[in-house]
Amino acid sequence: MEVDLATINQFLADLMLPFMRISGMFIAMIGLSAKSIPPQVRALLGILLALIIMPMVPPSPVDNLVSAGTFLIIVQQLLIGIAIGFISMMVLNTFVLAGQIIAMQTGLGFASIVDPVNGINVPAVGQFYLILATLLFWTLDGHLSMIQMIVMSFEAFPIGEAWWTGEQFKGIAHWGGWMFVSAITLSLAPIVSLLVVNLAFGVMTKAAPQLNIFSIGFSIAQMMGLLIIWITLGNFTAHFETQWMRAEQYMCELLRICS
Repeated sequence: MEVDLATINQFLADLMLPFMRISGMFIAMIGLSAKSIPPQVRALLGILLALIIMPMVPPSPVDNLVSAGTFLIIVQQLLIGIAIGFISMMVLNTFVLAGQIIAMQTGLGFASIVDPVNGINVPAVGQFYLILATLLFWTLDGHLSMIQMIVMSFEAFPIGEAWWTGEQFKGIAHWGGWMFVSAITLSLAPIVSLLVVNLAFGVMTKAAPQLNIFSIGFSIAQMMGLLIIWITLGNFTAHFETQWMRAEQYMCELLRICS
């Protein structure tokens, strides 16, 4: 059996270009973008998923794999995948930011550990929220939703035929603003509760000036912060589900599969 060069080039293009879009999503996606995940694992998952969806993707309009046009198409596929993964990462960073806000308000900000996702030191409360959000992402089958989105993206943006518009890029950037809104919503109850505690300490200091507020106020604020975090932890799942549903809806709108 003889196989000509054009058939080999077409097979490689049909495999490589979907692989680049999938890899772009894995680079920025919740869970798989962590630095603790070896790049070889992400590459193998990307190749496996690309082989699975190859029969459903139209043939790539690439004649020469080694050309400037092919390079531009590869960059396009990477950016499409990264944009889809970026939306999911904003959901995760919402809870990291909320944890950092709460940690700073409770005096727990000095307790920091290494974030395996970003490779930097973050408050322990933020890391705790990050772990909870990541576990909820896997529990709610968020990874399956992301795979479904990347597969549907080949219908919305066929390889070499469609591309993000300027308004879509602008919308993705503006959607990141929901991260700050949701983080404030999640941390609002602890912030208000600690404000009441601090006001109570202020009244105590005014009534009894000889009371050394700095010796007891810091430790009590920490204990109250831990208590408030424990009490408000029941709302964590509801906040995550709301934010994740909002992210899924926006991804659907970007991919033009729902209104």
